[in-house]
Amino acid sequence: MEHVLANTTVEEATAPILHAAFQNATDPDNDWTAPTRSKRDLATQLVISISLGLVAFFSFCLLRPKWAELYAARRRRRNAASSLPDLPDTMFGWIPVLYKINDEQILNSAGLDAFVFLSFFKFALRFLSATFLFAAAIICPLHWRYLGKTGIPGVDRPRDDDEKLKKDPTYLWIYVIFPYLFTGIAMYLLIQETHKIIQVRQKYLGSQTSTTDRTIRLAGIPPELRSEEGIKDYIESMQIGNVETVSLCRNWHELDTLMEERKKILRQLERAWTKHLGYKQNKRYNDTLPLVRAERVRSPSFGSEAGTENSQLLGSENGRVPTRRIDDGRPKHRMWYGPLKLRYKNIDSIDYYEEKLRLTDERIVAARQKDYATSGLAFVTMESTASCQMAVQAILDPNPMQMAATLAPAPADVIWKNTYISRSSRVYRSWLITAVISFLTVFWSVLLLPFVSLLNLSTLHEAIPGLADALARHPLVASLVQAGLPTLSWSLLTVAVPYLYSWLSNLQGMTSRGDMELSLISKNFFFTFFNLFFFYTVVGSASNFWDLLKHLQDTFKDATTIAFALASSLEDLSRFYINLIILQGLGLFPLRLLEFGSVIMYPIHVLSARTPREYAELSTPPMFRYGFSIPQTILILIICIVYSVFPSSWLVCLCGLVYFFLGHLIYKYQLLYAMDHQQHSTGRAWPMICSRVLLGLVFFQLAVIGSLALRQAVTKSLLLLPLLGGTVWSTYFFAQTYEPLMKFIALRSIDQDRPNDSENALTSPTLVSPPSGLDRDSLPVLIGGREIGLRLKKYVNPNLTIPLDGAWIPSSDGSIMIRPGTFGEETTE
Repeated sequence: MEHVLANTTVEEATAPILHAAFQNATDPDNDWTAPTRSKRDLATQLVISISLGLVAFFSFCLLRPKWAELYAARRRRRNAASSLPDLPDTMFGWIPVLYKINDEQILNSAGLDAFVFLSFFKFALRFLSATFLFAAAIICPLHWRYLGKTGIPGVDRPRDDDEKLKKDPTYLWIYVIFPYLFTGIAMYLLIQETHKIIQVRQKYLGSQTSTTDRTIRLAGIPPELRSEEGIKDYIESMQIGNVETVSLCRNWHELDTLMEERKKILRQLERAWTKHLGYKQNKRYNDTLPLVRAERVRSPSFGSEAGTENSQLLGSENGRVPTRRIDDGRPKHRMWYGPLKLRYKNIDSIDYYEEKLRLTDERIVAARQKDYATSGLAFVTMESTASCQMAVQAILDPNPMQMAATLAPAPADVIWKNTYISRSSRVYRSWLITAVISFLTVFWSVLLLPFVSLLNLSTLHEAIPGLADALARHPLVASLVQAGLPTLSWSLLTVAVPYLYSWLSNLQGMTSRGDMELSLISKNFFFTFFNLFFFYTVVGSASNFWDLLKHLQDTFKDATTIAFALASSLEDLSRFYINLIILQGLGLFPLRLLEFGSVIMYPIHVLSARTPREYAELSTPPMFRYGFSIPQTILILIICIVYSVFPSSWLVCLCGLVYFFLGHLIYKYQLLYAMDHQQHSTGRAWPMICSRVLLGLVFFQLAVIGSLALRQAVTKSLLLLPLLGGTVWSTYFFAQTYEPLMKFIALRSIDQDRPNDSENALTSPTLVSPPSGLDRDSLPVLIGGREIGLRLKKYVNPNLTIPLDGAWIPSSDGSIMIRPGTFGEETTE
């Protein structure tokens, strides 16, 4: 049976592809396919990556104790991080202390999202440790014995026993046995880690009764029910529990626009005061880099009129800001007027912006008292967590897309400007952005085409013969180009594209930052997976791309031919993926630890800063984005899984082990000590991680089936079909069984003896209270010039309650004074 299928399908259909796949590899006249070139490429990549990584790592170790404002920003600013152990200021003493921080400390300090993210690295380390042992002990020796392949590019010996292998293909059984073994190990570890995360999540969420855990997001509210009383009666009529509060979203566009305008005016006013007082940041901190600013020339006096105005505004005694006497008076603002704004006059900048701020504050106060049109979205807070969980897991209304209840995000996580977008507009935006991102994902592939052609000089020789010959004459230059340029171009693209996708996600109209972050994970993974696997595998084939184009018509007559071509291409691209993992792990990970972008931009931000507020913003912790980091790490794991039975399996798994070990240590430091991460999705990224790991297992099994069929072992490839079907079924089973527990709180997990926040909310007249520890309801707002975390007791647009504080103005003794706002006492509606 196997012989018949091989003769009738494989040999005839793949003859052109197989001929092109091995033609250049056996041609001694092709200098660019010499084995020594692959060996040189690997050595070049190692030297470049290790050199880059060591420079970044030692730079971080030197700067860390001297620049705590950046490298310990989260520890200094977040109460939740204060319980973490102090890291020694020695060169390497921080590493063992950081390594010993356990899961409970991570959970209490950084929350479920960080705990889940770091758990993925632990899962990857355990899986790759097992696969590496089998690859090094069994798979690699068998490939060396039967094929003469070590898995190291450029070290393999020539094959001279092809006829013997055809008669005795015993080694091919490793392509059947180990996919079952590795898939079983991956599934076991994945389910084991999922059980652990579910237990931690259920215990963590069930032991608290915060506002978030008792609130549902109700969408699709019909016009006749768009009132707080109507919604409350509707929910309570179902007898699932009592409603505590209802926050019906309204069209606050006017108020939100005024608040944004006020922020701009306030900064312009602070700049005017700073220019007038000649303020410079001359205080030296022990935890910041040295900062020297030039002295400003001061004159003994200034105009009497300006001096009178200034003394009336601020005075010169009683701790007020002293005036500066200069010849040209206070800063001026050119105001245009008249027909077509052709005439202008110079007016006092401080008076102009203070009057503009006063008028804006009056409009804001008036806008806060208005009655705005209601939208179809509301946040309903129940009196108990159990009532909330029953409501979101039930169908409330028989009409489609009406009164749809979902879990509400934390009050601090709500994007209020998107709550008054209509449902139809939100759906339209979602589909439009999805179409744009799909187009862009293919567009990036076109941009990468020149770099992909550099993966193999025989492919490049077909397109640009002169360049290929020039690189063949200079082995070192060719090694630098082939080893570094494709991997570097892809790495830079994976850094730049997520920012564009993040901006596009903002336009979709999602009502919470957590949902937007999860959407960003999905978008970026689609981009990396499509471009790195599909595009690189098809276009970046080592030798058969142009031949594939020549035989395109014959190829598409048989779909199996495409699968065989992809399998052959995947094996040939092992060198590229090894170089990629080495660059990402040894070269670029230490740059993440150094926070290279923040270090480079710091002098620019310092030079552009003028006001006390802008200087204070220099110490704001960098924001850690899960949507930027998770997709790439999943893809690296998928690469390791796919190559786990091929000749280079042990080398790929070893590089993967180094990558995930360094990544776990570096991300652990950033999440706990250095970077802020405000999106609290309670670990909802784990089901997305699991589904994509299962996708990687499916892709791995398809690659092995194609590889076996390519070697005419059709029967052995058919033996893997039950494994492929079982993995697909496991994906469905996981989604139906485990994902609900990662989304909802089980009723049994809820601590019924714990008092609800509603008891305190009913007795307290205010809307906010100080948070304790890690609180998903905390919201950073500015009061009195300080960033204070406030715990919202009800879902309310912050622009309705934030105090209208005045400008930050420097005083003569170096301290910062806060001018009282025009309506400073009006902090609530």
